[in-house]
Amino acid sequence: MVSIGYTMMTEQAGPKELVSHIVGAERAGFDFSVISDHSFPWLDSQGHAPYAWSVLGAAAQATSRIPLMTYVTCPTFRYHPAVVAQKAATMQLLSDGRFRLGLGSGENLNEHIVGAGWPAAHVRLEMLEEAVDIIRRLFAGGYVSHHGAHFDVENARLWDLPDELPAIGIAVSGPRSCEVAGRHADLVIATEPEAELLRAFDAHGGAGKPRVGQLPVCYDPDRGAAVARAHDQFRWALGGWRVNAELPGPVGFDQAAQYTRPEDVAGAIPCGDGVDAFVDAVRPYAEAGFTEVALVQIGGDHQEPFLDWATSDLLPALRSL
Repeated sequence: MVSIGYTMMTEQAGPKELVSHIVGAERAGFDFSVISDHSFPWLDSQGHAPYAWSVLGAAAQATSRIPLMTYVTCPTFRYHPAVVAQKAATMQLLSDGRFRLGLGSGENLNEHIVGAGWPAAHVRLEMLEEAVDIIRRLFAGGYVSHHGAHFDVENARLWDLPDELPAIGIAVSGPRSCEVAGRHADLVIATEPEAELLRAFDAHGGAGKPRVGQLPVCYDPDRGAAVARAHDQFRWALGGWRVNAELPGPVGFDQAAQYTRPEDVAGAIPCGDGVDAFVDAVRPYAEAGFTEVALVQIGGDHQEPFLDWATSDLLPALRSL
């Protein structure tokens, strides 16, 4: 059975609202949760980008059962890996062991703000691999110094370490990232139900480890309203990750998606209140071998109706997958 998660999407709601939503998701019975870590929304119409780690701290105190996870944090530009290690250890303590650290090579959309430039994808993966090594060494305890190709660490130490360290997930989108994840991750993260990514992860050491996917959905009793909202706020998602990682801001995503029609979005994202359509959208992840799928309900002010519907209709139907 695939575990079904809930996404706190920081691009579409403010910090207090996000905490309220995760409380509702725990009450609804979702198996786990994830949170995006952004400095910008994808499109201006989404309208938000609070600091994910503050939201996580509040969420850890407002909930008691539901697991928490970054989906994903880039530990190479906005954040130094030593700082990410400290944040993750603290979150594991605050959440009583419910935290997982999801990492990725980042998007220009979020990382450009520190003015460090945006190198080629292979360089970003080199940086990610070095960052994960630093985080692992700090998790191991004691003092760490490191002088590598991309990062320096001078006499760092984590003074508050949990007994059970956070699992580390790495996001993948191609062969090289699967190689990095297979060698260094406790779980793999992907946003498309591509079995080939999981096979590549397994080939490099990932066999038997959890694999977490994500799926945007747009619940609304009025299917036309759902399609319109999905088009307004999520048409950028049809561009594919190789495009999405490179564009520097919401204007670029708006221009890149200017010819995406509502019917294109409706063909890619389940919209409305038909349970079967939502189940059919999750099924390819289960068939590809994903063990967990986090749903993203589109629309920051449409979370409570979605959570009510998920409790009564959607989650029971998805339990059969």
